[in-house]
Amino acid sequence: MRLAASRFALSLFILLGAFVVAPHTASAQDRVWIQMEAHPDLATAEARVRAYAQVLPDVNGYRLTTGWYAIALGPYAPDDGAAALGRLRAQGAVPRDSYIADAGIYLQQFFPIGANTLAAPVGEAPTITQSAETAAPPAPAAPVIPVIPVIPEETVAEARQSEFQLTRDDRAALQIALQWFGYYQYGIDAAIGPGTRTAMSRWQASRGYDQTGVLTSRQRAELLAAYQAELDALGMQLVRDDRAGIEIELPLAMVEFARYEFPFAQYEPVDESGVQVLLISQAGNEATLGGLYEILQTLEIVPLVGERSRRSDSFVLTGQSDSLRSHTIVRLQDGQIKGFTLVWTPERDAEMARVLDMMEASFSTYGGTLDPGAVDPGVDQDINLMAGLEVRTPNRARTGFYLDNRGAVMTSADAVAACTRVLVDGRYEMEVAYSDPDLGIAVLRPTQALAPSTFAGFLQTPARIRSDVAVAGFPFEGALGAASLNFGTLADLRGLNGDERIARLDLAVEPSEIGAPVLDATGAVIGIILPEPDTGRSLPEGISFALRGDRLAGALSGTLAGAGISLTTAPEAAVTLTRNGLARYGSDLAVLVTCWN
Repeated sequence: MRLAASRFALSLFILLGAFVVAPHTASAQDRVWIQMEAHPDLATAEARVRAYAQVLPDVNGYRLTTGWYAIALGPYAPDDGAAALGRLRAQGAVPRDSYIADAGIYLQQFFPIGANTLAAPVGEAPTITQSAETAAPPAPAAPVIPVIPVIPEETVAEARQSEFQLTRDDRAALQIALQWFGYYQYGIDAAIGPGTRTAMSRWQASRGYDQTGVLTSRQRAELLAAYQAELDALGMQLVRDDRAGIEIELPLAMVEFARYEFPFAQYEPVDESGVQVLLISQAGNEATLGGLYEILQTLEIVPLVGERSRRSDSFVLTGQSDSLRSHTIVRLQDGQIKGFTLVWTPERDAEMARVLDMMEASFSTYGGTLDPGAVDPGVDQDINLMAGLEVRTPNRARTGFYLDNRGAVMTSADAVAACTRVLVDGRYEMEVAYSDPDLGIAVLRPTQALAPSTFAGFLQTPARIRSDVAVAGFPFEGALGAASLNFGTLADLRGLNGDERIARLDLAVEPSEIGAPVLDATGAVIGIILPEPDTGRSLPEGISFALRGDRLAGALSGTLAGAGISLTTAPEAAVTLTRNGLARYGSDLAVLVTCWN
C-alpha cells in the first residue's frame, strides 16, 4: 500500500466536498469495517492513523489477531460499508487494496485513545460527494495541503544502516513476504544473502523502484503491509483440532468447520469461495493407509488427472480438471494416519499455492485420532456418498475376464469406447491393447504388474446345444462387490441372421454383464456376452447373445500375439465342476471394467 504525500494531496482535494450520511441500524454482530492499512509496529501505525484522521471520519486503529496494527474505518452496516468502500476507492480517498473486514480479526483498539468501537453500534457510512465549488473548474490558487506524516525515504546507505537494526525475526519476515509473492525461492534462514538481495531487487523492479537490492524502511513497510493484507484476506489462522489431533493453519476467510464424519473433519466453503479442506485422522497400519489411498481416489473432489505417489508410510494425491483442483498429503506414524486435503477452483491457483505451502509447513499432530463413530447428527447417508462426500461414478460399467497370468483382460468394445481412463475392479489402470468394434470385443493390458489367480481357457470345439451354461458377471455395476453367476442354456450356435460367430443363450443379462465370459460346466470359456443386436424389433425377455469362444480363439490368436498377449486352450477332458465350484471359479475369473471421463 504505497501512500505517498502526493496521493494524499489528491485525496484531500476531493475531500473538500461535504460528507453525506444516512441513518442505519444493525445488530452488534452485523458490523463491518473498511481496512486500509496494517503495520508490524505500533509507532508506524499510530503515525498513519493520525494522518488518516485528519481527512476521514470514523478512523480507528486496532491490534490484529496476528500481532500487527490495522487502520480501519467503521463500524458500518455491511451494505453501507461495501457501498462506501466502492465510492472511497473510486475517488482515491483510500488505498486501492482496502477491503471489508469483520470484527473477528481485531483484538483491541489503540486509536482514538480510550475508544472501544468494537463494542459500539454501527455508525453512518460516509458518502463523499463534490460540492458545486469543487465540481467546477479549480480556482487558480491551489488549496493549502496539510503535511501528512509518512515514513521518510532513505538513501541506499541509510537503508543499509536501518537494515542493520533489524532483528532475526524481522529479516525472516521479509524473506517470508518475498517468498509469498514469488520473488524468493530459498529456505527461510533470516540471513540477507545473495538470494535475498536478488529477491529484493526483483520486488523493487515490480514496483518501479530503483533495483538496489536493499529495501528502504518505507519499502519494507510496503512489502510487509501487502503481505499482511493478503493474509488478512485469506484469514490464515492456526487451528487446533483436539478431536482429530491435528494443528494446522487454515484460510478461515474461505472455509468454515462443517462437521465430523470419520475419518474427516470437514471444512466447507465460505461465501462460495470454492475452497474446501478435509483434516484426515484415523488409527491404522500400512494396509489401512493403502485402503485410504484407494478410497480417496473414488471421491469427486480428487480429479482423475494428477500425480500420485505412495510409500509404505505416506502418500500424496494431486488432481486437476477444468473445474477443480485438489492436493492431499497423508502420513502414517506410530499407528496413526493423519493428513489433509485442500480443494479449490482453478481461478485460485496462485492463492492456493501459497496457502498449501503454509498448511504443509504448519501441519503437526498430537494426541489421538478421530473416533470411528465420529459422525455428527443430520449427515446424509447415500450409497454414492462416502463420509458425506460425493463418490465419483464411472460413465459406464461392464464385465471382463482375465486372459493370461499377466493380467490382460478381454471385455466388450463398447466398455472402453471414448474413455479417458479404464479401470479394472476400481483400482487397476488399464490401456487398450486391441479393439475390434466389428466383433464387439476389446483386450486390455495393465499398466502395472498383475498376477491373477486364474485366467480363461477357451473351448476349441463348438459347445453342445441345450447344454447348461453360466455367465460370470457384475449385474449391478459392482454394487455387490464380486461377480455372480447367472445360469441358463445354450439355445443356438447361430445368431438371428444366421451369423455362425454368434451364439444365442436362454438367459437374461443386465447391461453391466456385457463382456462377461460364458462358461460351460467345466469352466471353459465358450463365449463372451455381447450387447443386444439392433434388429429394429423388441426381442423377448430372457434372450442374450455371445461371441462364440471356438471362433474367437482362432480369429485372434495371431493378432494378439503381436501385442504380447496369448490365448489359452481349455483342456479337452476337464472335470465337471459343482455349482459352488463354478461360482468360485467365475468370481476369480471375472472383473469389473469401468470407463471414466
